[in-house]
Amino acid sequence: MAEAADPQGTHPSPARRWMRRTASVLLGVPLLTGLLAGPAMPAPLTGPTEKASVSSTVDVALNSLTPSAPEEGDTLVVSGTLTNRGKETINDAEVDLRVGPRLTGRSSVDANAKRTGYLPGVDAERLGDQYTVKVAKLRKGVSEDFQLSVPVDKMPLDSAGVYLLAVSLSGQTSGSSYDRVLGIQRTFLPWQPEEDSAKTKLTVLWPLIASAHITAETASDEQQTPVFQDDELAAELAPGGRLEQLVSLGSDLPVTWVVDPDLLASVDAMAGTYRVRAGETTVPGTSQAVARKWLDALQKAVSGGKVVALPFADPDLASIAHRGKNVSGTLSHLQTATEAATTTVEAVLHTTPTTDFAWPVDGAVDPSIVDVATSAGAHKVIARSDSLEETGDLLYTPTAARPIGGGTTAVVADYRLSTSFSGDMTGGERSTLAVQNFLAQTLALTKQDEEKERSIVVAPQRMPTAAQAQTMARALHSLDGDRWTEPLDLVAAADVKPDSEATTRVPASSAYPKKLRSQELPTQAFQDIRAIQDSLNSFQVILTQSDRVVTPFGNAINRSLSTSWRGEPTEAQKYRDSVRTYLQGLVGQVSLIEKSDVTLSGRSATIPVTVQNQLVQGVDDLVLQLTSGNATRLKLNEGGAVATQPVKIAGGHSQSVKFDADANVNGQIPITARLFTKDGTPYGDEMTFTVKVSELTPTVLLVIAGGLLLLVLAGVRMYNHRKRSVASDTSDGGGDEPEQPSDPTPDTGPESGDPSGTGEKVDR
Repeated sequence: MAEAADPQGTHPSPARRWMRRTASVLLGVPLLTGLLAGPAMPAPLTGPTEKASVSSTVDVALNSLTPSAPEEGDTLVVSGTLTNRGKETINDAEVDLRVGPRLTGRSSVDANAKRTGYLPGVDAERLGDQYTVKVAKLRKGVSEDFQLSVPVDKMPLDSAGVYLLAVSLSGQTSGSSYDRVLGIQRTFLPWQPEEDSAKTKLTVLWPLIASAHITAETASDEQQTPVFQDDELAAELAPGGRLEQLVSLGSDLPVTWVVDPDLLASVDAMAGTYRVRAGETTVPGTSQAVARKWLDALQKAVSGGKVVALPFADPDLASIAHRGKNVSGTLSHLQTATEAATTTVEAVLHTTPTTDFAWPVDGAVDPSIVDVATSAGAHKVIARSDSLEETGDLLYTPTAARPIGGGTTAVVADYRLSTSFSGDMTGGERSTLAVQNFLAQTLALTKQDEEKERSIVVAPQRMPTAAQAQTMARALHSLDGDRWTEPLDLVAAADVKPDSEATTRVPASSAYPKKLRSQELPTQAFQDIRAIQDSLNSFQVILTQSDRVVTPFGNAINRSLSTSWRGEPTEAQKYRDSVRTYLQGLVGQVSLIEKSDVTLSGRSATIPVTVQNQLVQGVDDLVLQLTSGNATRLKLNEGGAVATQPVKIAGGHSQSVKFDADANVNGQIPITARLFTKDGTPYGDEMTFTVKVSELTPTVLLVIAGGLLLLVLAGVRMYNHRKRSVASDTSDGGGDEPEQPSDPTPDTGPESGDPSGTGEKVDR
């Protein structure tokens, strides 16, 4: 076998001497760097390249390893899958378990985690035939499962620490007549059979954060039924969903809950009556039972534990610091979001949260981010060690709490531990390797300096998947025995006495990661939000029930600042546009009714203008202003060019506002009507119409009156003449002549001194 020792009494060949020197270098470098390295990011492996490894024809996958942190008397069971990636069939193969050597330092763990091939003299020898699995034939492209079981007392575990553990497959192919290692997979075995005298205090954040789902829109009913932009949140709350798994798993773990109050408010809204947008309309939501069950489970899970509430909707602190703080009003949104956190959590979870923590994306900080975080009232900033990188000669990972000036404490999460569960954890192998790496790092950290008792914080990804949450839970349960760690909540971790030798220098803005900076909200986003807020300010002052508008739109504005928009600029823009469009629609429901041109016949008249209110609530504190385009020709309200009238309208009604007008000269005069709020801010669009003046002078009226008088006199004369003619004809005996149909009927009787009879008209 390739890993066999040299026969006694003979000198090793040059090749074997090179292999041994290589092994010394490979193990010695991690040992040295482990002693010297602080909590900096993993250093690359130095020494020989993987060209020295033997072929990796077979993919060896470790799907499970139990127990993850064995104790005395346990039996280690390793299960996995072999897959022949080569072009030839493998014959007479065997699967071997290799344990050792014991690794010293966290950098040694990092270096070995990167290795992929087998290197004789570096990787431990196999345990022996008793603990192997025979594989007679493994054809190309074929996979086969395996399982190895080994009592831990049969392993070379000399003292407590982290051991390298590997599973390899050795065999022959048609192109070779000797056995060689054709595939290997490494992981780590933490061995701490008894409780350590100096344990590491471990703080693990358990984030409950989701993307925005509620729109600014609400129904017009008394309850203001909320409208969701989709029903995707229900899937996350349902059994097996991401949020359901986080609550279910976290309820049995010693973690600090870090919650976004917007998520709680959204689920609470879903637990009642809600609607979901479907194109141009909305449909009733149907996931009330799922929401109520999740809230009930969460209330029980957090009972008696620590809850840290982020500002409402988890605003992107870095985006605000780098692109938004110079846009007026932006920082005020951060303050209101912080104020809303306490009230929301208390109302939904019936517990008082801690709101003194800020959590920038990936724990990356610079002076401007710290300033923004503290401006909203936070005095503790959750950073990460790859941002506050150690520059000194520390031989250990320092305690998380660091004073960074101005009464602010940076709680520095460990980079390696915090990123242990990133990536795809749906496969058994990736999950298993992540768990073993996490345990190895915590034990190696504890062994760095057993005289120092340190406090370490783990801040995982903001929105873990269900598989990532399950993997984290497995790792934390492996620490249940408190053999080398013990749990500590985040509030207590922030109060631990800082390490005097740890760096407290916040890196310059130029050091902020370019990848994170490229994902920030653009300046235009903050300008859009300012425009929405300005419009909201003008709108709310005229409402009799302003809270019905201020609350949903205020929350929507906070959601527009959310960290969850990172990497989704188009969706973020659509959300802001939807908020602005809906607000403009509401503002437009209080408006002037379009007016046609007006004609005035006379010196004075009244001009009516109608204001309509299509909202369900009344409006007040509005002023309607009318402006004459020519005050010389047409004066308004006692001689001015401008006239105003207060406007107060009940919901669903209109009001006609009348203005007195005084015309002096004939002609057309443009009139402008516009609504204003009581503080003089224009409201809505202005309306223009024309007043046509047709004034009649006294001379014209006298001429007309004279003409009318002449016409009347002429008529009277003709009438009297006809009467006399009729009377003359009657006296001459003309009464026997029949009356012509065209002759008018007399409307009076013969003149007489007697009183008039009934029904007669008197000619006077």
